[in-house]
Amino acid sequence: MKIGDLEKQSGISAHTLRYYEKSGLLKPSKRGDNNYRHYSNEDLITAKFIKRSKACGFSLAETSSLLAIKTDKSQHVCAEAKAITHNKLQEIEEQIQRLEQMKETLSKLHHYCCGGQESAEFCSIISALEEGE
Repeated sequence: MKIGDLEKQSGISAHTLRYYEKSGLLKPSKRGDNNYRHYSNEDLITAKFIKRSKACGFSLAETSSLLAIKTDKSQHVCAEAKAITHNKLQEIEEQIQRLEQMKETLSKLHHYCCGGQESAEFCSIISALEEGE
Protein backbone atom coordinates (compact mmCIF):
# COMPACT_ATOMS: atom_id res chain seq x y z
CA MET A 1 0.00 0.00 0.00
CA LYS A 2 1.11 3.58 -0.62
CA ILE A 3 1.39 6.25 2.04
CA GLY A 4 -2.11 7.57 1.27
CA ASP A 5 -3.59 4.14 1.93
CA LEU A 6 -1.61 3.83 5.15
CA GLU A 7 -2.83 7.28 6.15
CA LYS A 8 -6.48 6.27 5.66
CA GLN A 9 -6.17 2.90 7.38
CA SER A 10 -4.10 4.10 10.33
CA GLY A 11 -5.70 7.50 10.90
CA ILE A 12 -2.23 9.10 10.91
CA SER A 13 -1.47 11.92 8.49
CA ALA A 14 1.04 11.32 5.71
CA HIS A 15 3.14 14.15 7.12
CA THR A 16 3.29 12.44 10.51
CA LEU A 17 4.02 9.07 8.92
CA ARG A 18 6.98 10.63 7.12
CA TYR A 19 8.12 12.14 10.42
CA TYR A 20 7.94 8.72 12.07
CA GLU A 21 10.01 7.36 9.21
CA LYS A 22 12.65 10.08 9.69
CA SER A 23 12.62 9.32 13.42
CA GLY A 24 13.27 5.65 12.72
CA LEU A 25 9.97 4.42 14.16
CA LEU A 26 8.45 3.36 10.87
CA LYS A 27 10.22 2.01 7.84
CA PRO A 28 8.45 1.38 4.55
CA SER A 29 8.72 -2.24 3.52
CA LYS A 30 10.18 -1.17 0.22
CA ARG A 31 10.38 1.60 -2.34
CA GLY A 32 9.20 1.25 -5.89
CA ASP A 33 11.16 2.13 -9.02
CA ASN A 34 9.49 5.54 -8.83
CA ASN A 35 10.86 5.89 -5.23
CA TYR A 36 7.34 5.77 -3.76
CA ARG A 37 7.09 4.23 -0.33
CA HIS A 38 5.28 0.91 -0.17
CA TYR A 39 3.91 -0.31 3.14
CA SER A 40 2.84 -3.78 4.24
CA ASN A 41 0.16 -4.91 6.66
CA GLU A 42 2.92 -5.25 9.26
CA ASP A 43 3.74 -1.55 8.69
CA LEU A 44 0.07 -0.75 9.31
CA ILE A 45 0.20 -2.70 12.58
CA THR A 46 3.32 -0.76 13.55
CA ALA A 47 1.70 2.59 12.67
CA LYS A 48 -1.33 1.74 14.82
CA PHE A 49 1.00 0.64 17.64
CA ILE A 50 2.74 4.02 17.47
CA LYS A 51 -0.61 5.82 17.47
CA ARG A 52 -1.79 3.91 20.56
CA SER A 53 1.53 4.56 22.30
CA LYS A 54 1.22 8.28 21.62
CA ALA A 55 -2.37 8.21 22.93
CA CYS A 56 -0.98 6.77 26.20
CA GLY A 57 1.45 9.68 26.43
CA PHE A 58 4.62 7.81 25.57
CA SER A 59 7.32 9.96 23.98
CA LEU A 60 8.87 9.01 20.66
CA ALA A 61 11.91 7.64 22.51
CA GLU A 62 9.71 5.53 24.77
CA THR A 63 7.66 4.39 21.79
CA SER A 64 10.89 3.43 20.06
CA SER A 65 11.88 1.32 23.06
CA LEU A 66 8.47 -0.36 23.12
CA LEU A 67 8.72 -1.02 19.39
CA ALA A 68 12.12 -2.64 19.89
CA ILE A 69 10.54 -4.97 22.43
CA LYS A 70 7.60 -5.66 20.09
CA THR A 71 9.88 -6.34 17.14
CA ASP A 72 12.10 -8.84 18.94
CA LYS A 73 10.01 -10.21 21.80
CA SER A 74 12.22 -13.27 22.31
CA GLN A 75 15.18 -11.03 23.18
CA HIS A 76 13.31 -8.96 25.77
CA VAL A 77 11.42 -9.52 28.99
CA CYS A 78 8.06 -8.17 30.07
CA ALA A 79 9.75 -6.23 32.88
CA GLU A 80 11.28 -3.89 30.29
CA ALA A 81 7.87 -2.80 29.02
CA LYS A 82 6.57 -2.57 32.57
CA ALA A 83 9.49 -0.33 33.60
CA ILE A 84 8.82 2.04 30.70
CA THR A 85 5.12 2.13 31.63
CA HIS A 86 5.89 2.59 35.34
CA ASN A 87 8.19 5.52 34.61
CA LYS A 88 5.53 7.13 32.40
CA LEU A 89 2.92 6.63 35.12
CA GLN A 90 5.18 8.34 37.68
CA GLU A 91 5.78 11.20 35.26
CA ILE A 92 2.03 11.62 34.74
CA GLU A 93 1.41 11.59 38.52
CA GLU A 94 4.00 14.37 38.94
CA GLN A 95 2.37 16.38 36.16
CA ILE A 96 -1.02 15.97 37.84
CA GLN A 97 0.42 17.24 41.13
CA ARG A 98 1.93 20.28 39.38
CA LEU A 99 -1.36 20.96 37.61
CA GLU A 100 -3.29 20.67 40.90
CA GLN A 101 -0.90 23.21 42.47
CA MET A 102 -1.34 25.52 39.50
CA LYS A 103 -5.12 25.18 39.74
CA GLU A 104 -5.06 26.03 43.44
CA THR A 105 -2.90 29.10 42.87
CA LEU A 106 -5.02 30.29 39.96
CA SER A 107 -8.19 29.77 41.97
CA LYS A 108 -6.79 31.92 44.79
CA LEU A 109 -5.73 34.62 42.33
CA HIS A 110 -9.14 34.53 40.66
CA HIS A 111 -10.93 34.71 44.02
CA TYR A 112 -8.96 37.73 45.27
CA CYS A 113 -9.47 39.84 42.17
CA CYS A 114 -12.63 41.91 41.95
CA GLY A 115 -12.46 41.98 38.15
CA GLY A 116 -13.73 45.52 38.12
CA GLN A 117 -12.96 48.43 35.87
CA GLU A 118 -10.49 49.99 38.31
CA SER A 119 -6.94 50.75 37.23
CA ALA A 120 -4.68 47.71 37.08
CA GLU A 121 -2.50 49.57 39.59
CA PHE A 122 -4.78 48.02 42.20
CA CYS A 123 -5.14 44.58 40.62
CA SER A 124 -4.53 41.86 43.22
CA ILE A 125 -3.53 39.33 40.54
CA ILE A 126 -0.81 41.57 39.14
CA SER A 127 0.35 42.49 42.65
CA ALA A 128 0.55 38.82 43.73
CA LEU A 129 2.54 37.88 40.62
CA GLU A 130 4.88 40.84 41.13
CA GLU A 131 5.46 39.92 44.76
CA GLY A 132 5.76 36.20 44.11
CA GLU A 133 2.87 35.21 46.37
